[in-house]
Amino acid sequence: MKLVNFVKRFKNDEDGAVTVDWVVLTAAIVGLGIAVLTSVSGGTTSLADKISSGLSAMTIATY
Repeated sequence: MKLVNFVKRFKNDEDGAVTVDWVVLTAAIVGLGIAVLTSVSGGTTSLADKISSGLSAMTIATY
């Protein structure tokens, strides 16, 4: 009888459910951040190269 009661209590226990929800939510946010970083990195590298070449072509005026 004690084993049956233990199994019923264990089945109805929801203490860890919130933790699982937070873990899934955090994993989704991290995955979204990685996806955004991957899609933006190509444009950022291209822009940095253009800025670098533009600054290299400039001359400094000395008086």
